[in-house]
Amino acid sequence: MRSIVRVTLTVLAFTVAALALPVTLGAVTLDAGFENRYTSRTDGIAPPPVRKAHDPAKPTAVVVVGNEGAVVSDTLAPYEVLAASGAFNVYTVAPQARPVTLTGGLDLSPDLDFAELDRLLPAKAPEVVVVPALPDLGEPTTRPVTEWLKRQSSRGSLLMSVCNGSGVLASAGLLDGRKATAHWIRIGGFDDEFPAVDWIRGTRYVDDGNIVTTAGILSGIDGALRVTERFAGTETARKAAETVGWTHYSPGSSAPMTQNGFEAADTVVGFNTAFRWDKPMLGVLLTPGIRELELAAVFDTYGQSLAVETTAVGLDGSPIRSRHGLTFVPRGTPAPEDRLVVPGADAAASHAADRYSALSPVYLHTGPGFPFDAVLEDLARTTDTATTRWTARTLEYGTEHLALDGGAWPWKVTLRPFALAVLGLLVALGLRARYRRARRPLRTGLPASGQSAVRGPGPVSRTTR
Repeated sequence: MRSIVRVTLTVLAFTVAALALPVTLGAVTLDAGFENRYTSRTDGIAPPPVRKAHDPAKPTAVVVVGNEGAVVSDTLAPYEVLAASGAFNVYTVAPQARPVTLTGGLDLSPDLDFAELDRLLPAKAPEVVVVPALPDLGEPTTRPVTEWLKRQSSRGSLLMSVCNGSGVLASAGLLDGRKATAHWIRIGGFDDEFPAVDWIRGTRYVDDGNIVTTAGILSGIDGALRVTERFAGTETARKAAETVGWTHYSPGSSAPMTQNGFEAADTVVGFNTAFRWDKPMLGVLLTPGIRELELAAVFDTYGQSLAVETTAVGLDGSPIRSRHGLTFVPRGTPAPEDRLVVPGADAAASHAADRYSALSPVYLHTGPGFPFDAVLEDLARTTDTATTRWTARTLEYGTEHLALDGGAWPWKVTLRPFALAVLGLLVALGLRARYRRARRPLRTGLPASGQSAVRGPGPVSRTTR
């Protein structure tokens, strides 16, 4: 019995030794990886956005972001669709008038804070309110947004959530007794967290009267087109889809889709988040007039991969205005150690980054197609196809039409936890050997305990001859 206990304890000790380094270092890297997606700027810069002309004859649509930021595509994709339709006054709003950080470190200076919006629309609420996923869902910091959403809903606004923005609506009690959808990764958890909601799977959006909810990230485009249909008609929505390059428009209804679920290949994201310690840093050059979807494609594709880090840089560090009037604030100018990527068809046509030719700038949008296509293909070339397919599924975007040329799997990264486990075992074996040597009896020439001394010859017997 004692030997069985000893063997069991030895196996447990070596198991702990093998797991200690991978688990400890992986946890540190994992936590830092998720934190870096919303790292706020600390320089206090808060440039005032340029005021837009307001047409009182048009309905007003606003995209609300929290003080702690929002998912970049959830915010910018619906914004561009609604703006490109020409049917709305479109603004970004936030509780406070200061830059907020979108996924990947893209700093947006909202058009209006809540008080300014009230002054702009003193007699009514905005006709449309778009709610992206917020990083602080369920935290007290979301209360200014959820309380504001309740007021807009009671005043007649149509609410549209994107991705896990439905969790923001549900936490405000606005989805109780209603049908809704959400991102495939979170919808199961929402089932348990918000049981009063009828969660629907396998659709890009759910239209439930004065609330429209959408599935994964780029499903927000479908939701925004549905809202455009309701206010301006199918033909306007169709033209908006063509303008932004979205070829999946389904007039009048949500196109069915296969509900994603976790697959064995999705373990790649665990390796990327926990053991890709040498993540490349991309400097993303912001240029005036860039489309909002071109920016979203870069920051969300690389960001959702969890294999690359991004930072927004500018030609001179000054704020820039996007195609439809949003204000973005870069965090500096390109650094020599970064890989410099330049989103935007206009930037590619004008060779906007040629002054940084020593950094070999990569112009991403040199050809036709939806802005996410070129970025996904670049991700595959610079990381691997497993990471890219995971990223596309997270975005709810198909890759069948793309040329994903790259390694099949991040083998170097995958081997790291196993190497750490071997290192842990070697350390444990070394300590065990040292312990055993310390307990070995000293060799002094004296008999060790429990041993008999060798006796010399006995007395000589006397023989009578």
